[in-house]
Amino acid sequence: MTAALLTLADSRLPAGGHTHSGGVEQAIAAGLVHDPSSLAGFLLRRLTTSGAVAAGLAAAACGGGDPAGLDDEADARTPSPAVRAASRQQGRGLVRVGRRAWASPLWDALPRAPHHPVALGVAAAAGGLTPRDAAAAAAYLSVSGPATAAQRLLAMDPLTVAAVTARLAPEIDAVADAASGRNGHVCHRDLPADSDPLLDLLAEVHAARRDRFFAS
Repeated sequence: MTAALLTLADSRLPAGGHTHSGGVEQAIAAGLVHDPSSLAGFLLRRLTTSGAVAAGLAAAACGGGDPAGLDDEADARTPSPAVRAASRQQGRGLVRVGRRAWASPLWDALPRAPHHPVALGVAAAAGGLTPRDAAAAAAYLSVSGPATAAQRLLAMDPLTVAAVTARLAPEIDAVADAASGRNGHVCHRDLPADSDPLLDLLAEVHAARRDRFFAS
């Protein structure tokens, strides 16, 4: 594990991720998340659907996949316009900080406002990381952001929330392993396409609200 991987997975990285709840704000409003147990269930559900897709895209982008083509693949795997917009917002933020942290010509191949997992994969490559590292960062971020948002929204005990996230470590590793492939490389045809209509619906309802605390 390198400092670059720790930096990419750090919520303090000023890429805008702290302004997004990963859908948990609307899940709380709908009564789906209200305590540590329901939060754990939500995080696992997100990890194994959108998290798995993000991990696959990040691994492919880190492994030399065409960023523009992968960005199209990300669009095709993101039915919700609200989720697409949130992903591109975070992608732009990551590119801004990534260019300054890891100077590389790899950034130039990205679209102007790339999906976050694609930008994450390029950032990992620019930082000298492997596709498995990129997948691990994407998988971890798919649960750590919503966990932190739930802690703030529900005034939950930080130690309890940290324990909920830590107990997902085996599942996070499994998603990263599957996303990065047997040899650490992912072809476009092998990209995961898992989806969750409920998470998409929550995102669209959330986007229409005027009383929300988070951008998504």
